Amino acid sequence: MSIHRDLGYIFFFLTVIYGLSGIALNHIKDWNPSYIVKYQDIEVDTNLILKEKLNRNKIIALIKIYAPNEKFKNYYFPDEETLKIFIEDGNISINMKSGQGYLETSKRRPILHPANYLHYNPRKWWTTISDIYAISLIILAFSGLFILKGKNGITGRGAWLTGIGIIVPIIFLLLYYYKVF
Repeated sequence: MSIHRDLGYIFFFLTVIYGLSGIALNHIKDWNPSYIVKYQDIEVDTNLILKEKLNRNKIIALIKIYAPNEKFKNYYFPDEETLKIFIEDGNISINMKSGQGYLETSKRRPILHPANYLHYNPRKWWTTISDIYAISLIILAFSGLFILKGKNGITGRGAWLTGIGIIVPIIFLLLYYYKVF
């Protein structure tokens, strides 16, 4: 089955990409699969954040203390008591009366961010590649059934294993989609 072998070679890396990102995206409720998000509580001297004395240079000096590796983007006052500072990879929010606040940063996950980017079909031409890949997976699935002959092939052990592979999603659908049981 040369088609099975050739498609397997051609789509090896794409299968790894979709497999990794698929696992990551399956757990999106448990964690952010694309970004490493960090929160850090901070306490600022209230003398440093007097609204009437704040300006761009004082905000940049504040960033150098609490987020030294970050670049200043902008700041504003969402209400009378809060200073919100936007930095390159996050934000700082400070209560100007108490000095209590937090620093939130996010960094792209090195491997998963680009893999998830591809998984979400970012461009029209990538959708075409994804469709070709999906069709190839169907061809791989069917051609894989007939690679082995005899007792381990589709007429022997392979039939039982294929049956299990068919029954598991059907049971899941009956339980959770059709709510039969």
